[in-house]
Amino acid sequence: MSTLTPGATLGLGVALTWFSLLVLIPLAAIVVTASELGWQGYVDVLTNPQTWAAIQLTVVASAAVTLVNVVIGTTIAWVLVRDHFWGKRLLDVIIDVPFALPTIVAGLVLLSLYGPNSPIGLNWANTEKAVFLALAFVTLPFVVRTVQPVLEELEHDVEEAASSLGANRLTVFRRIILPSLVPAIAAGAALAFARAIAEYGSLVLLSGNLPFRTEVVSVRVVGFIEGGNPAAAAAVASLMLVIALLVIVVLDIVQRRVARRG
Repeated sequence: MSTLTPGATLGLGVALTWFSLLVLIPLAAIVVTASELGWQGYVDVLTNPQTWAAIQLTVVASAAVTLVNVVIGTTIAWVLVRDHFWGKRLLDVIIDVPFALPTIVAGLVLLSLYGPNSPIGLNWANTEKAVFLALAFVTLPFVVRTVQPVLEELEHDVEEAASSLGANRLTVFRRIILPSLVPAIAAGAALAFARAIAEYGSLVLLSGNLPFRTEVVSVRVVGFIEGGNPAAAAAVASLMLVIALLVIVVLDIVQRRVARRG
């Protein structure tokens, strides 16, 4: 049975208190507020055609963006770690721009490039493509930054030994590299999905927030709050919380199975 020193006890207490104030208590407040509707009221809010359309668009677009990030993000991380080319350091810095850029500014940047006055002739404003584009922009760094450190720590000797024993590149990647990367990829994918389903700022200008077409959950929640219906907003928010937790659990199971097989 483990015991805690006085210093560790104090640290644990401070950590749990801070975590409770920032996470547990607000989440509990959302559940309590949503419960004011009752079960039937809760179902009615979620099955409202406009709300359900927003939920579907948000979940599908977020899942699609996450899958793209898994492939493209891992590829970018691989290029940054394993390849050497002119402009590599600049690319490494630019990857973090979506982290640093305020989301409303990101929306303005995307609108100027993909809006009615697009210099490249792509007017995707007020379409589902705009939703996907905005989510892809703000979630790009997550997989890159979780996979990159793991790639940097991998031992090249193991890969070279496998190659010397006759393993081809695909086998080396599948049996040696991938099992080491899967936990990082899963973590990055979970972060990207969670960010995508909650995104608001970058979508406001570009998507147009059109009901049944480009309205996402975050916009719908804001609409409920502005309409004086916080219980309905909490109901939608609680559903998205459950979806996010399910995705995190599924990704954790997947990465454990892949790592075990590797």
